[in-house]
Amino acid sequence: MSEHPDAALVRRGYLAFSNGDMDELSRLMTADVIHHVPGDNQFSGHHKGREHVLDFYRRLGQETNGTMQVLLESVLADGRGHVMAFHTVRADRGDRGIEIREGIFFTIVGGKITDMDQCTEDIDEENAFWGPAAA
Repeated sequence: MSEHPDAALVRRGYLAFSNGDMDELSRLMTADVIHHVPGDNQFSGHHKGREHVLDFYRRLGQETNGTMQVLLESVLADGRGHVMAFHTVRADRGDRGIEIREGIFFTIVGGKITDMDQCTEDIDEENAFWGPAAA
């Protein structure tokens, strides 16, 4: 049984993220992609447009001094342009570490990612780890 193309696309995205391959990530997203991040921390909100999303990913690496790991657990596709992916994030930031489960709901149109809605198992822990939102 072969994997649905949308699920395979999301897996390629996770691999590119893990490898720091921004060129590959760029090819997988539409120009107007949006990544929605929950919570009330420095990264919360709506990162709109491919360059802003890629900059968000770069900043995650910078804030964690390259320690951030995203371990993909499962990918579920509905065959209608929606994919759910579940993963665990491990990272260190200053004297604080985090290991937390998250999920992202992807919308895919024309073989490219157009929208990502991120969820977390513990919003308070995410907020504490990433620090307060800019005033």
